[in-house]
Amino acid sequence: MPSANKSEAEKAISQAIIRFEKEFMGRGPLNARTYIIDDLVLVRLKNVLTPAELKLAESNSSESGRNLIKKMRQQLIEQGRPLLNAAVHEILGIQVVSLHTDISAKTGERIIVFTLASIPEQAR
Repeated sequence: MPSANKSEAEKAISQAIIRFEKEFMGRGPLNARTYIIDDLVLVRLKNVLTPAELKLAESNSSESGRNLIKKMRQQLIEQGRPLLNAAVHEILGIQVVSLHTDISAKTGERIIVFTLASIPEQAR
């Protein structure tokens, strides 16, 4: 069921992503913020890395460690993509066309961008 207004929809999407991160990735972000911009949904997550990932990113071979974290997280997001798409669809009532994401193993920040099939009512 679509949320009533833009701020409610953004908050609901942030909460859904936090739940996903906790259940699927093992740890939720300390901060999540969602922005609906036309047919895009931009989600910014801060402090998403687990303590083990932080240690790996700080190790002597930090570049290879950071690459390993990025690859693992990318694979997990690919497996969880149907759940994320369904959550956004349920909140906005619009199909997700694509999902793009990147994570910084240096800062622990992740960005997720959903492209929607149309502009949601909340963004008009």
